Amino acid sequence: MKKNYEYLTELRKSMKEHGIDAVVITGTDPHQSEIPPHHWRGREWLTGFWSGNGTNGTAVILADEAYCWTDSRYFIQAEEQLKDTGFKMMKEDGPEAIDLIEWLAAHLPEGATVGIDGMTFSVTLAKKLEEALSAKGIRLNDNYPQFDYIYHDRPARPMNKLFVHDEKIVGESTDSKAKRVMEEVKKEGATAIMMSALDDIAWITNVRTANDINFSPMYVSYLYLDDNRRVLFVDPEKMTDEVAAHLKKNNIEVERYDAVLDFVANLPKETRLLIDPDKTSRGMYSKLGCELIYGGAGVAKLKSLKNETMLRNWRTAMEKDGVALTRFFMMVEKDYPTGKLTELELSKRLRALRLADPSCVDESFAPILGWNEHGAIVHYEATEETDIAVVGDGLLLVDSGGQYTYGTTDITRTVALGIPTDEQKHDFTLVMKGHIAVARAIFPEGTTGHQLDVLARKFLWEEGKAYYHGTGHGVGFFINCHEGPQNIRLNINPTPLEPGMVTSNEPGIYFEGRYGIRCENLIVTVPAMKTEFGQFYKFDTLTLFPFDLRLFETEIMTDEEIAWLNAYHEEVRNRLTPLLKPEEQAWLAEKTQPLKR
Repeated sequence: MKKNYEYLTELRKSMKEHGIDAVVITGTDPHQSEIPPHHWRGREWLTGFWSGNGTNGTAVILADEAYCWTDSRYFIQAEEQLKDTGFKMMKEDGPEAIDLIEWLAAHLPEGATVGIDGMTFSVTLAKKLEEALSAKGIRLNDNYPQFDYIYHDRPARPMNKLFVHDEKIVGESTDSKAKRVMEEVKKEGATAIMMSALDDIAWITNVRTANDINFSPMYVSYLYLDDNRRVLFVDPEKMTDEVAAHLKKNNIEVERYDAVLDFVANLPKETRLLIDPDKTSRGMYSKLGCELIYGGAGVAKLKSLKNETMLRNWRTAMEKDGVALTRFFMMVEKDYPTGKLTELELSKRLRALRLADPSCVDESFAPILGWNEHGAIVHYEATEETDIAVVGDGLLLVDSGGQYTYGTTDITRTVALGIPTDEQKHDFTLVMKGHIAVARAIFPEGTTGHQLDVLARKFLWEEGKAYYHGTGHGVGFFINCHEGPQNIRLNINPTPLEPGMVTSNEPGIYFEGRYGIRCENLIVTVPAMKTEFGQFYKFDTLTLFPFDLRLFETEIMTDEEIAWLNAYHEEVRNRLTPLLKPEEQAWLAEKTQPLKR
């Protein structure tokens, strides 16, 4: 097998042949997916910066230098994986952040050419890059599909069979969703919409697949809608009789996946086509000859507002997940004293316990299971090379989830094995104080996640401590584990939190080389009260599993915080106990006993 620097040599040879002075390579696909199918994971292949969950990173290759930008979730992992590859890590956030586009414009001479594969750049990102470069007299070539020239054993596009997601679980028909989407399209002054984002398409069509994308039951496709036509662009090898009948019933035509660019190029010029510039590729944009309208926020919002049927089924998924986690952590406690447990072995056992339930199609991401110093790597994934034994005293961080047909789960628990230190207990409690503050929040209509984010960080900041990932992300319903448009984070996001939106609540703290702590539940926005000052909202917690009572420093907790924890543990016990065996019930009762000072 070739080394990464050998692939770099091949790429530089290709660059020279095509008159390219620098290449920028994203880690996404023509659908701007967070985790693309392996066919489009060339940036990971080239750099060696990789994980099953995908890694956020953008590579820049010049004639004699190569860099890979990533965010704070991956700093430790990237430093390690990029050793001896010819790539240097660059930080895209945090106090030492360097803006990639500004750096590129400053380091290239006037008259240089930058090459990109326009199909893997969004309209927004390509425009931003082009404007910055052209201001310095640098040209952008958006038709340089670099992996066509050097990735000779590139994985094929996935051809997995599709299946229909039961309308009884979803609570709405495909026809109804398509009509509601078109109502939003017209509100934005458009007559048609071209959808590229795979989660949007899976949601509208009520169709899913397994294994196109790791841990997300979406399928590679495009969808066009107007008042007269609904066209799904998908490889015909993926179709089944069940799906064909379902699509026909909902008046959806099927065209080949590769036919989409010709289709959009031939749309009538009078078509007012709505596209989301953050989700549509520069390559598709370049083919469009009709009138374009940028937008799509209304459509994204439709998907984020879960109906009562979804939420009812989601609670069933949480119960199933709570049962699997109970059995997992019981096993951890039982086998930990033997000294034979490892991170990788625990990851395999957790997966098996979840998939033992027939409604669990897959995990919702590769488990982030880190013992002590590995817990400080925010998106750590155990491999044969990094796997360590879970022995001695310390903290085990387990961030995991399942893709149940009843809903997607995402939970993080940090537990002590052996004897925790006072410092670990103190830091854990600071994180939990932030978690509880978000969970207990009551806020007026129109409030955004950005405005609530400080609640999670306040107690850490007061001691000069911080984390730089988001506090919360939207979660899809048997689609993506990460979904927009809402979130809870430092970055400004104008999307208000509304009833039906499901979001994670996951503050943390990480000490490189020592330990990491993260505590995560999924929460849904619900009405709280209506007063003379307007409508107020709050959060209901969906996740069902206890926090480690051994790690709380009650001296720094308020009575209200302790009361919230005890009420939450009581609900966990009441909901899960009927689903457990007697010995499991006894274990859960011990883990959910009231916390006292």
